[in-house]
Amino acid sequence: MGLFPFLFMLATSFKTNQQYYESWWLPTLPLHLENYTRAWEQIRPYFVTSLIVAAAAIVGAVVLCSLAAFVFARYEFFGRKVLFGLVAALLMVPGISSLIPMFVLMRDLGLLNTRAVLVIPHIVGGAVLGTLLMKTFVEQLPQELFDAARVDGAGGPRMFVSIMLPLSLPILGTIALVTVIGVWNDFFWPLLTVTENELRTVSAGLQFFQTQNATEYGPLFAGYAIASVPLLLLFVLLSKYFLAGLQGGLPGVGGNR
Repeated sequence: MGLFPFLFMLATSFKTNQQYYESWWLPTLPLHLENYTRAWEQIRPYFVTSLIVAAAAIVGAVVLCSLAAFVFARYEFFGRKVLFGLVAALLMVPGISSLIPMFVLMRDLGLLNTRAVLVIPHIVGGAVLGTLLMKTFVEQLPQELFDAARVDGAGGPRMFVSIMLPLSLPILGTIALVTVIGVWNDFFWPLLTVTENELRTVSAGLQFFQTQNATEYGPLFAGYAIASVPLLLLFVLLSKYFLAGLQGGLPGVGGNR
């Protein structure tokens, strides 16, 4: 039953309006592949923007959370537990409660109607969750690895690059995947902060695409189908790394480290 909406969307995306009204829930022939061509021409700018925003958000979140987690896990300093507690507490803050302050801040910084206003919230959100996951993982790494590296003369930056990052790839993959999903599904924030059509992401852009194709079901559902392809491919290709990252281990041996 869970697949029925997706199958219905896929079947409808190949139909004309006449075919839809004659048999709305069964596939019909001939298939109208031109629906996908029309849909792609209209939603292509939204795809480009979403890819740029997702790439920038992934880089920013990964850099911030990996550095923060390494410091929290491997260094002792005054207020470390309190500071980490404040970071963890951010997960309990509803996103809607920070919407107005974030909007006012972006407006005062002159970032409205720019790609930066779309990237920054996802960097912050991804870094918070990523820091918690990464810190838990790094604390489980054998201390002997870092002690041996210090004996060989490695400093903090060398241990970070040569030891922590290579071992943390499943966690980093998890953070990247969660960030991409957040960018792809974000609807209200792009709708609130961006008015230029070429800067809209997929979720917000599909709303305007729906308005333009409200009476043509084939191109409308074709646009939805195209928008769902990247997340579907990511899930199929990276699901085992995502699950391994949540378990804090490597694919296939997540709980046996």
